[in-house]
Amino acid sequence: MRLRTALCSTAAVSALALLSACGSGSDTSASSSDKPLVGVDYPRSDTDFWNSYIKYTPRYAGQLGLSLKTTNSQNDVAKLTANAQTFISQGVKGIAMAPQDTAAIAPTLAQLEAKKIPVVTVDTRPDSGKVYMVVRADNRAYGEKACQYLGTKLGGKGKVVMLEGGLDSINGRDRTEAFNDCMKKNYPAIKVFGEATNWDGAVAAQKLQTDLTANPDIKGVYMESSFALAGTLQVLKQKGLLVDPKDKKHVFVVSNDGIPEELKDIAAGSIDATVSQPADLYAKYALYYLKAAIDGKTFKPGKTDHDSTIVQVRPGLLEDQLSAPLVTADGGTYGGVPSVKSDDSSLWGNNLG
Repeated sequence: MRLRTALCSTAAVSALALLSACGSGSDTSASSSDKPLVGVDYPRSDTDFWNSYIKYTPRYAGQLGLSLKTTNSQNDVAKLTANAQTFISQGVKGIAMAPQDTAAIAPTLAQLEAKKIPVVTVDTRPDSGKVYMVVRADNRAYGEKACQYLGTKLGGKGKVVMLEGGLDSINGRDRTEAFNDCMKKNYPAIKVFGEATNWDGAVAAQKLQTDLTANPDIKGVYMESSFALAGTLQVLKQKGLLVDPKDKKHVFVVSNDGIPEELKDIAAGSIDATVSQPADLYAKYALYYLKAAIDGKTFKPGKTDHDSTIVQVRPGLLEDQLSAPLVTADGGTYGGVPSVKSDDSSLWGNNLG
């Protein structure tokens, strides 16, 4: 079904056609009179996922005919606020950002709204305030998919550790709450050790090691992001638990992100599943919606033409929920959740050239 818009033009169709082409990743930072200038704040550059997003952004900006200014707020809302002021002074026509503290960004959003500068948030949704569009996958589905996979693999009983993200983020809250809710409803005999990590890999590794020492019969780990990947594998190796999935000592591990390293680890049997969060589509549609905002287009809830659904999450706030499939070695179905094989060519993590 075609994307439902209040206004539809040949230009919009042409923009979508350009989006599907393979970009060269050329520098689009220079301003041009016929290219709208937009700002993109990168939330961090210390994870493979966000570095992939950073790589895709100039590629799609070039394809859409946008001039680009970028900043990096380094997971600090104060820096994000300062970066927004920089964008304002540079005369940008729209801003894409991924605020990690989804409550504290409200005053900045209010200022940008007053200046009639449209904002698209990527990956996260502000707790309050208005933005033109949220580009995000259904993060509750992440937790539910991880729960169904582990619940199936553990036969509905045993112990698992959930390495939580930051609970100041809607993503951390959604994934944590959904995983817990799913376990209580569908697998009440599984005990969940929830560990707050604030998206810190070192903290995650230390808490996992403590849990495994106190509970050597733990058989599952849910990492809410690939931030915990290296540390988790190191801890399992130290404990003699990094073994083939067919070995009875194997600890089943589910991650979130779908970075290339996770896909390789699934194929190797080091971890068992991930949820592929679309770094490429985050960049693609963040910029698409910024251009649409500049062009004066509006959107309504409903199915899109890119395998997603626009939902109204609260009055005046729309979210385009992009597809984020469960990925496994065998492409099987777990607890009613279908999965994609880790070597599938449709996964962005297999196409990061």
